[in-house]
Amino acid sequence: MADDDTPLSDKRRMFADSRRTLAVALADQHEEAEVDRSHHVQPEYIALSNATSTFDIPVRYYDEILDGVESDLVKDRFANFAELRDYCYKVASVVGLICIEVFGYDDPRAEDLAVDMGIALQLTNILRDLDEDAGRDRIYLPQDEMARFGYTEKDLKSRVVNEPFRSLMRYQVDRARSYYERSRPLFSMVEPESRACLRGLHGAYGAILDRIEQSGFDVYSQRIGLSTREKLLIAARLWIGGAVLGIPVVRRLL
Repeated sequence: MADDDTPLSDKRRMFADSRRTLAVALADQHEEAEVDRSHHVQPEYIALSNATSTFDIPVRYYDEILDGVESDLVKDRFANFAELRDYCYKVASVVGLICIEVFGYDDPRAEDLAVDMGIALQLTNILRDLDEDAGRDRIYLPQDEMARFGYTEKDLKSRVVNEPFRSLMRYQVDRARSYYERSRPLFSMVEPESRACLRGLHGAYGAILDRIEQSGFDVYSQRIGLSTREKLLIAARLWIGGAVLGIPVVRRLL
């Protein structure tokens, strides 16, 4: 939505409508509300409401996600990592917090680890999509860090791969990798049947980060990703690990 040609005022109205519909769907259930829900709320919102009730998901999480996505309408630069981290938290970490409510956990430390994993995944997305985003005049690299390494917006949009760029990207990759490492203990904190999903995401996106590094940080020449074979290998490792532990991994992944 942030990148299409719809007028900003219309986009804001669409977000406002989404928030109102979500509020109705998540309202306390009573007979009158049920009638309103059945006539005016789309099925996917009703399903979301049911899941929220079933898994006791904090409602504030949905507002935080909408805040993050809506910020893309007006914000296309980030002064520093604190700003970028806040964005990553809203669009990715909060999704992770919702997921662990569904997966099941007892250790409260799981929440901080889910936040870290979400940031790791989003930072990887940002590095992988650097060229595509720049083409839309969106630069997610912190401005102060670009200045520190001597890499300009003009360089980025001109797809310049030089030593300042490699140093800047090395710094970004190292930071993302630190979030992956910090989040690793999360695997053992969720219910066993849910661990394959976390391991799969962690492994796949971590492999993309490795591939970015192996390419000499050249994310301009091609979009870095995993081949079908590599994805199957990750799935196979999860399958074998689940079979050893007696966990129905394939069913959980599908």
